[in-house]
Amino acid sequence: MKTRSIQTLLSRWFAALTLIGLSIACAAIYAATGWSFQLKQSEQFERYAEIVRHVVDETRSPPNVDALRHKLNDYFMSHPDATVDLWAGGQLIYQSQRPTTQEHLISRSAPLENLTFADKPVDLRIALNVESDELLLKRLAWTLFGAASLGSLLVALTGAIVVRRGLKPLKLLAAQTAAAGPGQPGKRIDSSVFASELQPWIHQFNSLLERVEEAYAQLEAFNADVAHELRTPLSNMIAQAEVELSHSRSIAALQDALSSQLEEAQRLSSIVTDMLFLSKADRGASARRAGTVRVVEQVAAVADFHEAEVENAQLALRVEGDAELELDAGLLRRALSNLVSNAIRYAEPGSLIRVVIQPDPGGGVSITVENRGATIAPEAMPHLFERFYRADRSRSGSSSHHGLGLAIVAAIARMHGGSTFAESAHGVTRIGLVLAGPGE
Repeated sequence: MKTRSIQTLLSRWFAALTLIGLSIACAAIYAATGWSFQLKQSEQFERYAEIVRHVVDETRSPPNVDALRHKLNDYFMSHPDATVDLWAGGQLIYQSQRPTTQEHLISRSAPLENLTFADKPVDLRIALNVESDELLLKRLAWTLFGAASLGSLLVALTGAIVVRRGLKPLKLLAAQTAAAGPGQPGKRIDSSVFASELQPWIHQFNSLLERVEEAYAQLEAFNADVAHELRTPLSNMIAQAEVELSHSRSIAALQDALSSQLEEAQRLSSIVTDMLFLSKADRGASARRAGTVRVVEQVAAVADFHEAEVENAQLALRVEGDAELELDAGLLRRALSNLVSNAIRYAEPGSLIRVVIQPDPGGGVSITVENRGATIAPEAMPHLFERFYRADRSRSGSSSHHGLGLAIVAAIARMHGGSTFAESAHGVTRIGLVLAGPGE
C-alpha cells in the first residue's frame, strides 16, 4: 500500500484553501464593483430624468415642442451614452439620436408624475450605453481570476518549502527514536530541542522506553530466577537417576528413588502451573465474579485445610470480621491459602495468626493476615510480592516453597481490580490484599 506524504498533503491543502479564500475575496470584489456600477447607472437615470423634467416644465406654458426639442438636443448631443424617448398622451414628441450599436443598452421607462405637456400626461424612456462598464467588469474578472490562480500557485510552492522546513524536527525525532533501543539502555530523547507541540509525544515515548526497559529487566531477572529454580530439582533428579543406575538396586531402593523423583517432579509441575497462572494474569485476565460471596466462609474453608499444619506448628488461627462481595471464590481461597501458609511458615511457635476481614471504603473488602515472628527487613518490603523473592532464603523452610506464593496473591488482587499491602514492625507482620467491588 502506497503511503501518503504529509508534505504533499499539506501543500495541496494550502493551495486549495488559498484558492478558495482568494476566489471568495475576488468574487466579493467583483460583486461590489458590479453593484457600484449599478448605483452609478441608477444615478445617471435619475439625473437624466430630472433634466427632462426640468425642460418639460420650462416649455409647457405655453406648449412649445420646438423649444423642448432644441433644449434636449443641446444637452443630449454632449451625452451620446444616453438615448431619450418622450411621449405626450401617447404621441412621440422627442427622440434623441440613436447610438450606433444596440448591444450594450439598458433602458428604463417611467411616467413623469404631476407633469403634463399640452394637457397630456408625459411618459419617458431612457436607454444607457453601458459598454464601458461591461468592459471594465470583464477586465476586472480576468484580473481577479489571474490573481487567484497565481496566488494559489505561489502559496502552493512556498507552502511546500515551509512544510518541508516545518517537518525537519520530525526527521530529527525519527533519527533519535531509531537510536534508542536495547543496545543503548537509558538513552532518552532530549525534548528541549523540539517544539512544544511535540513535547507530549516525546514525554510519552520516553515513558514507554522506561516501561519497556523495566519490563526487559524484569524479564531477564525472571528468566534467571526460573532457570535457578528449575535447575535444582532437575539436577537432583539427574544425579539421583545416575546413582541409582550405576549399581543394581533392590525393589525397595528403587521405590524410594522413584518416590523422591516424584516429589521433585511435583515441585516442577507446581512451579510451571504457577508460572502459567501468573502469565495469564499479566496478560490482563480478569476474575470471574460468579456471585456474592461471604468472605468469612472462604477463610473458614482455608483454615480447615491448614488445620493440621497449624497444629503441627503449635499455632492458633483466629478470624475476625466479615464482608460480602461479588468475586471469584476459587481465586480468593488460593490467595488466602498462600497468605496463611506464609504466616505459618514464619510465625513463632505458640503464637496467634489473625485473619482480619474489613469492608473497604471504596466498596471492596480488605483481608489482612497477621503473625508474630522475626521482623522483615525494611529493604525487603518492596520486593515481597515479586516472583521467586524470599525475604530470608535461610528461613524458606521446605523445598516446596519456591517464592511464588505472594506473587500469586498480588496477581489475584489485580484480577479483582485491587492491590496488596505489607508491613512489618516490632515482631508483627501484616500482609494482605484489597479486592475491589464489581465495576470499580
